[in-house]
Amino acid sequence: MSSPLASLQQRLGYTFRDPALLECALTHPSFLQENPHVPANNQRLEFLGDAVLQLVLTEALFQHYPHDREGELSRRRAALAKGTFLAQLARDLGLDACLNVGSSEEATGGRERASNLADACEALFGAVFIDSDWLTTRGVMLGLIGDIDARLNAVGDLHNPKGRLQELVQPVHGNHAVRYEVIRTEGGDHERRYFVEVYLRDQALGQGSGSSKKIAEEAAARAALAALDGKLPV
Repeated sequence: MSSPLASLQQRLGYTFRDPALLECALTHPSFLQENPHVPANNQRLEFLGDAVLQLVLTEALFQHYPHDREGELSRRRAALAKGTFLAQLARDLGLDACLNVGSSEEATGGRERASNLADACEALFGAVFIDSDWLTTRGVMLGLIGDIDARLNAVGDLHNPKGRLQELVQPVHGNHAVRYEVIRTEGGDHERRYFVEVYLRDQALGQGSGSSKKIAEEAAARAALAALDGKLPV
């Protein structure tokens, strides 16, 4: 096994039993045009990996945000499944250095192209699934994603929900009608989780939780926006 692939597996936190699956996941279709002896490109694994990713994210978000409605969960999932996010995961893993691409694709910047990196990331997930099992794949993927609250905040999931809620409320109730209250905390100093409720004057609009007060407040604002659906209580 080459050193780059060994390093990749170390960063991934998973060692392949069948190294051919890893090679396939990293093989762009353009590579086969110049290397017809190579058995397959990564498109089939990408197809599988996309489905596995959707299920892993769906379960994780369902568990992580117990008060979110379907629409909110769907928007969060879309933010973590979109190509730009997957391309960043691929860069974090160093997939760009490991991709097998044809010379023309290399010459036109294909190794760094976001769509190619996102496809390879999904193909890698598919390869891990084929090589192992559901629980292992789930663990690998969630380990790469890390703190879900922080990831969603970084990719701009539902941009500025507190600002959007304030914009909805302000014309009717003024600038100071919305307030956020920490209703409880759980965990120790390094694993603390905050639970926040947002109020319109004395009426509770929604709850949210997160690893910081800011993230919890944003989650509460998202829940309020989903519950209000653009209509303020009288």
